Formats: sequence, C-alpha cells, structure tokens
Amino acid sequence: MARYTGPKTKISRIFGEPILGNGKWLGKTSNPPGMHGEKRKRKTLGEYALQLREKQKAKYTYGVLEKQFRKTFEEAARRKGVTGENLIKLLEARLDNTVFRMGIAPSRPAARQLVSHKHIEVNGIVMNVPSCQLKPGDVITVKEGSKTRTSITSTVRPKNPKFTWVDWNETELKGTFITYPERESVPENIKEQLIVELYSK
Repeated sequence: MARYTGPKTKISRIFGEPILGNGKWLGKTSNPPGMHGEKRKRKTLGEYALQLREKQKAKYTYGVLEKQFRKTFEEAARRKGVTGENLIKLLEARLDNTVFRMGIAPSRPAARQLVSHKHIEVNGIVMNVPSCQLKPGDVITVKEGSKTRTSITSTVRPKNPKFTWVDWNETELKGTFITYPERESVPENIKEQLIVELYSK
C-alpha cells in the first residue's frame, strides 16, 4: 500500500509548518533542508512554484500520493459546487482522516495503520482501505476484538468540538460521519484555489 515513508521533519521544514507530526523541531530559526538552507532558495517563488508547493502540502498533509490525489481532484471537479472546496471535503471524508478527526488515533499515519490492520469497522463491516470515501451517516467503530487493546485505548481522545461534522463517543468507541465539512471549519492551512489553478493549466 503506497504511502510516504521518508523523513517527516524534513517535509515540515520545507513548508515551515508541522504538517507531518508535532513540529517540535520547528522554530523561528528553522531553515529549509539542504546544505545551505535558506541561502540557496529563491526569495520569491513564481506562480507555478507556489501552485506546486500548495499541492505538495495538501498531499503530505493527508498522506495521499500523486495518482490518488489526481483522481480525488477529478472527482471534486465532477461534483457540483466549488472545485477547491469539494477537494477538501473529499480529503476530509477519507476513512483514515475521519478516524484521526474523531480522536481514535493521534495522527493521520497512526489512523492509516489502524485501518490497514483491520481494527476499524464501517457500518459493521471491517474496512482496511484507508482511502475509503465515507458518506454522511456512516458509522465508524473500533472492532469489538480491538476495543481492549492498550495501544488503541491509550491514545483515544474525547470529541473535539471544533470538528462538528463528526460525532464521537470515546466510551463506546463509536462515531458517525455526519456530513461533509464546510471549508471554513477545516483548520488546515491549504490554499486549494492554487491547486485548482495548477491542474487547470
């Protein structure tokens, strides 16, 4: 199953944001990776570079590789509404992201692992495809045989009131994907319009 397995801190330093991890190594003096750091970088990025950078940020944030990201964008373009907002909605509706948003896992990579190892059920059926697209009303639960595993129960968090598009009961280890989120509710710092412009060339 394809996924990014490279150095996480390096990616965070490229964008100057903790998009892969807690960002504890990022600070005001953090430089981009490379021997010369900021000195070898152009001070102002061109239009294409900015668009490409935003696409890469979205891919790394949600743990999606190029081919799958392109398919997600094409699906977003087919749907009614604003393409950029549709793209964010589809990325948020991925099973691994929803497991992360609910608080079952501390990070998206950890959520992806839980799904891949068959610890998560969708509507009562074990689902091991992290990219599975959820629909409003889908019920997500931790598999009965996995509810007593310390590796899962020790990382479960209570519901975050910021994420109103998901419901979660940490006692029952059961939640619901209520609806697709509105763009302003998603906290990720992604300029999706730049991605739309990139793919529209």
